[in-house]
Amino acid sequence: MTTPSLPDPVLAATGVIAGYGRKTILHGLDLHVRAGEIYALLGANGAGKTTTLSLFLGFVAPTAGQVRVHGADPAAHPEQARRMLAYIPENVALYDHLTARENVAYLLALAGQAPQHAPIDAALAAAGLAADAVDRRVAGFSKGMRQKVAIGLALARRVPVLLLDEPTSGLDPQASAEFTRLLGVLRGQGVAVLMVTHDLLGAADVADRIGFLDAGRLVEEVAASGADRFDVRALHRRYGGQAA
Repeated sequence: MTTPSLPDPVLAATGVIAGYGRKTILHGLDLHVRAGEIYALLGANGAGKTTTLSLFLGFVAPTAGQVRVHGADPAAHPEQARRMLAYIPENVALYDHLTARENVAYLLALAGQAPQHAPIDAALAAAGLAADAVDRRVAGFSKGMRQKVAIGLALARRVPVLLLDEPTSGLDPQASAEFTRLLGVLRGQGVAVLMVTHDLLGAADVADRIGFLDAGRLVEEVAASGADRFDVRALHRRYGGQAA
């Protein structure tokens, strides 16, 4: 009996060596994320998490190895790769003088997609933004509300990849729980999600796999299994110092 093969990864870094100038940050990185999978990448400051995101965004070119975003090489063809993904930084940058709907419409237009009100409103509703906030200027929005606008944009763009940088930093417990729900929505739509974070407990709540990056190397991956998903105490004992 043959074992069924796994689908090709949507995000792939294979044997990647990369850095800035003469300083090497990533040393033979192997990282793969498949459709409908949430992958949390943890590591101490300086471990290479931001550089990993920059690889997939096309801001850093590897000196060795291969990087692909849905088959596109982000270093050689950055525009093609970026059309396949949405990126939500730690602090979401929106236009404060525009409403939530206007922000999404404008950013969709910049991405070359027709900004139609009905799909935008449906995406913002799916992201959990209250109906009475859709036509409000985002200047007074909380961080959690801004993230909902950003995820609404990702849903409206219908991209296969979402990159997240410290997504739960500064969120209160209710907003963090809502964010976890939103990631579940994206998983259900087959989106490949890569999130870099220091939050081990938050990662254990939502991730299908957790990878630990140390000095530019992926030293271990742990997959969720069973009702409890992860042995959080064991993870914290082993990696708490790195993820702090």
